Amino acid sequence: MGPLSPAPPAPLTESEVEPAWPAVAERVLDGLAERGFAVVADAFPAAFLDELAAEAHAAWSEGDYWRAGVGRSADRVPEIRGDHILWLDPAAPTALQARYLAALDHLREGVRRQLYLTVHEVEAHFAVYPPGAFYRRHLDRFRHTPHRLVSCLLYLNRGWRPADGGQLRLYHPAPGGGEARLDVLPEHGTFVSFLSDRIEHEVLPTARPRASLAAWLRREGP
Repeated sequence: MGPLSPAPPAPLTESEVEPAWPAVAERVLDGLAERGFAVVADAFPAAFLDELAAEAHAAWSEGDYWRAGVGRSADRVPEIRGDHILWLDPAAPTALQARYLAALDHLREGVRRQLYLTVHEVEAHFAVYPPGAFYRRHLDRFRHTPHRLVSCLLYLNRGWRPADGGQLRLYHPAPGGGEARLDVLPEHGTFVSFLSDRIEHEVLPTARPRASLAAWLRREGP
């Protein structure tokens, strides 16, 4: 498993993340209400993203991730998914993680007020897809995960090109009926959110290490 090779982190000031987030969150809420999904580029300042990418890289280098499973049993099914994950501890997040979780909590409040979804909490993990890894088409909410209502993804990959693969493919209703699809590059700072029980999606095979922060706005429950 190769290194993630993030850019060297730039100095981070305490005011860089929060001021622009309410406007980003409104765009996300509009997309969720109108289409069931939203994609926003450059959702966070580059310095903050670089720090998060460096944190993800350090944990990867130290071997803190483990191979992701499928369903509550956490069975490893390599023909379905090949990512490795590291859950964030909500009781003891790093300073960077706490700031990101605060942004998601702001979004959670907007989802509760504007979309009338009873979201109570946030869960999140780093995810790394080594070269060749993928995740087959699926929903984030099914009988094993009934508490997930809204899925959120933040990508941490500088200089991503279409030839690198690893696109997130969203399947959604077409305006004229039928099904459409949208491929999203996992480029540094792109934030994607979608309704967990409506938007099927997959991760196409990646040609280089691919890092992200995946999160879910949830009802209370196990």
